[in-house]
Amino acid sequence: MDAAQILLLLVAAAGAGWVDAVVGGGGLVQLPALLVAGVPPVQALATNKLASVFGTASAAVTYARTTKFDRKLAVPAGACAVVLAALGAASAAAIPSQALIPLVMVVLTGVGLVVALRPGFGARVRPHLRTPARVWAAILVTGVGIAFYDGIVGPGTGMFLIIAFTAILGLDLVSASATAKIINTGTNIGALLFFGYHGHVLWALGLGMAVCNIAGAQLGARTALRRGTRFVRIVLLVVVVALLARLGYDRFLA
Repeated sequence: MDAAQILLLLVAAAGAGWVDAVVGGGGLVQLPALLVAGVPPVQALATNKLASVFGTASAAVTYARTTKFDRKLAVPAGACAVVLAALGAASAAAIPSQALIPLVMVVLTGVGLVVALRPGFGARVRPHLRTPARVWAAILVTGVGIAFYDGIVGPGTGMFLIIAFTAILGLDLVSASATAKIINTGTNIGALLFFGYHGHVLWALGLGMAVCNIAGAQLGARTALRRGTRFVRIVLLVVVVALLARLGYDRFLA
């Protein structure tokens, strides 16, 4: 790999960190860059997780300093996410990701329509939705279902987490993004443990990208906190469209 390719990957990692910190979906930027640079698919997935886990964790710390999140929710969901993401990564061979892409595209289309047609979605906190039953539902959906999806497929995980916390618990988009970073850190750790154990991670490249991912994530988290829910909503819609285009190309045209 020459210097120009490495520079491209470092820039892509910074951009991915920014997108991930704001709304999730940084894999849209980082993973294709690794593939274009000639990294084999499994090693690209593994190295992407290594870079992402540092950026997502750093964004989580930044959000935690200024945004309240429920540790009784985040801690158990995050712990479940580590285990289920590792199981998802281990199941990837048995459940081909290509088979899941049409379903993911349908869900993404629904997400995009809800956010576009309901301007008030995630604009403010709805505390009356935060019942014990809904908290447990959020833990199961995010720490089990979405975490397992991240291990198998991955794209859009952070965005799905934000939508889940907003829809189930009535969080505003900024608070949901802050909470999502805790769970997403867990999913990245779980998948990384599996990939690392099987020797798929390019450690030197991944750690270099992690530094840039952290820089982008710090800028993204601060931007989201400063600009508020309206800004997060706009970025969310852009990422939904981009992710639909990417998945559609991979599934039907590639």
